[in-house]
Amino acid sequence: MGTAKHDIDRRVARTRAALHRALISLILEKGYDAITVEEICHAANVGRSTFYLHYTGKDDLKQHGLDGLRRQLAEAAARVGRDGAFGFILPMFEHARDHVDLYRALAGSRGGAVALGTIRQILSGLVRHDLTANPAEHPSDAMPRDLVVHYVVGAFMAVLTWWLDGGAELPPHRIDTMFRRLVLEGVPTRA
Repeated sequence: MGTAKHDIDRRVARTRAALHRALISLILEKGYDAITVEEICHAANVGRSTFYLHYTGKDDLKQHGLDGLRRQLAEAAARVGRDGAFGFILPMFEHARDHVDLYRALAGSRGGAVALGTIRQILSGLVRHDLTANPAEHPSDAMPRDLVVHYVVGAFMAVLTWWLDGGAELPPHRIDTMFRRLVLEGVPTRA
């Protein structure tokens, strides 16, 4: 009996992965707003009834994929247990390295703006949580928290883009170290 349940779980995971890949592919091809559930099903080779067993619509499909990324980053940050701030940064660089073609395509496409905007929201939430969880490291009287969140996320997106445009040749732990130095220590006077 355990084997049958395991097979069903793997089938569900494969179906959901196919639907997420189809959604991303279509976003890159034609933009999020122009996509229909029918097109997602066709691209994933999945029937509409199967789609609706898993999701209520394309917004639900997108949200589940992004919730998965948010969960993955939060769990990875907890496992890493970095002393101090922004434990999700290294896992995010690793995720980008593991999906480098997707991230490059998102950064260079009109349709990718929706996905990148949502990734910014995920990162903003993680930074905001980190600032709240570690108040001693981030005195609230120094600067408005929202400014710090926007700064860190904007800097991260700029570094991520630079890294991907350069072929992601530096290993994730190295770019993580450089990012942390820039954010936590500031820009060196001699670069």
